[in-house]
Amino acid sequence: MADTSNQYNDQIEKCRELFIKKMHDYGSAWRILRLPSLTDQIFIKAQRIRGLQQNAERKIEEDETSEFIGIVNYSIMALIQLDKGVVEQPDLSLEEATQLYDEQVAKTKQLMMDKNHDYGEAWRDMRVSSLTDLILQKLLRVKQIENNSGKTLVSEGIDANYQDMINYAVFALIHLEETAQKTGN
Repeated sequence: MADTSNQYNDQIEKCRELFIKKMHDYGSAWRILRLPSLTDQIFIKAQRIRGLQQNAERKIEEDETSEFIGIVNYSIMALIQLDKGVVEQPDLSLEEATQLYDEQVAKTKQLMMDKNHDYGEAWRDMRVSSLTDLILQKLLRVKQIENNSGKTLVSEGIDANYQDMINYAVFALIHLEETAQKTGN
């Protein structure tokens, strides 16, 4: 599991670097987004990944990697919005946003480590396409919970679903990197 922890950190660092660069360019404009808007952004990215996996022809030269990074970052933004609430104007400095990002990553990574221990690294035997499907399933669950005004009877809340999406996306990024290393791409 030490490999998983290190690989997880490596992939999160790539996501974090992009988050910081976008914060530099755009500030915290994302703070105005309501949760359903963030959920829809993640859904668009997951649908695009599924399309890339199913379609032979690509009209835009981006691969799955950038979309999985987007899923990680939008899910972390959603977790921050859950904690802090939506605002009418951007209100976070780069430093504040990065600290909140790191806090959400720490909680989400701990959840992954706990589940990974219990599941015995089962994700390593999964296909990237299966991870994509699980992300889409989680998104549909989140949409249903949002449509129910956040109320659930027996299910985990929205935050746990966003955390699972982050972890599935990181697992996919690890798989994609390992495949690229094996094939020399």
